[in-house]
Formats: sequence, C-alpha cells, structure tokens
Amino acid sequence: MTVEDEIEIMGQRLNDKIRKIYGRSLHIREVDAGSCNACEVEVNSLSNPIYDIERFGLHIVASPRHADMLLVTGPVTRNMELALLKTYNATPAPKLVAAMGSCACNGGIFGDTYASMGGVDKIIPVDVYIPGCPPRPQAVIFGLMVAIGKLEQKISKTEVKS
Repeated sequence: MTVEDEIEIMGQRLNDKIRKIYGRSLHIREVDAGSCNACEVEVNSLSNPIYDIERFGLHIVASPRHADMLLVTGPVTRNMELALLKTYNATPAPKLVAAMGSCACNGGIFGDTYASMGGVDKIIPVDVYIPGCPPRPQAVIFGLMVAIGKLEQKISKTEVKS
C-alpha cells in the first residue's frame, strides 16, 4: 500500500466521522502560539494537491467564532497567552483543542522559561496531542481522527445527562 492510498483511506474515514457528527465539514482555526513555523509549514502542506484536506471535509477558517476546533502550534509564549485564551473563549462549544508539535505538547526545546509558558495544556484544556517536530501530515490527519472520536464521547456524555 502506498502513502497516497493510506492518506486516502484515513481521509475517507475522517470524512465519514465528521459528516456523522456535524452533517457538514469540520472548521479548524490554526493558532501559532509562538512556534518556529515548522508546524505551520506542515499545516500549509495539508492544503496542497497531495493531501488536499478539504476533500475530506476539513476547512481552515480565519475566525475562532467560525471554528469547531483549535489546532495550536508552538510553546505558548508569554505575549501570546492572553491571545490564546481569548481565541479559546471565542470558539463555540463543543470545541476541540489539538496541540500540534512537540513544543505545543510539552514546551519542546523552549520548555518553561522567562519567555515561554511551556505546553498549551498549561493555558487551555487540550483534547489531543499530536507529537513530532514537526509532525508529518499523516500524523496530523490521524490526530484529527482521534479528536473527532473524543468529540463523539463528549456528545454522548452530554446526551446521557439530558
């Protein structure tokens, strides 16, 4: 099986899950909380003709108010802490948060310093961690599948309570 075949299979599974839950596409707001831009290059590659995540029902949006999910990259620098909190609060519920890259997961090489708060989970709750420096696009797609699974769990818990 080729890499392209794997991407196609994973993408179709992801699309099926998204359509089942939302009945439409999943809207993602990417937030750079202070990264070196390696993760942003990988997010950009998700929209190139090879991966073309839009065909799988994933759209990158410009506003957190239009987003179902935040994809956060980089360690949270001290000057981005408030912006990240405001972005999180502006995203409507039920929302998902994915920490993409080693820096977002645990601070990476920047750690917890005078300029960095460390990983994203020190500021906002994280549903899914996508490790790597930077993670490959296939890993990002897989991480999004895991995130959708977590959203299914959140929704089913809410339905049971009501």
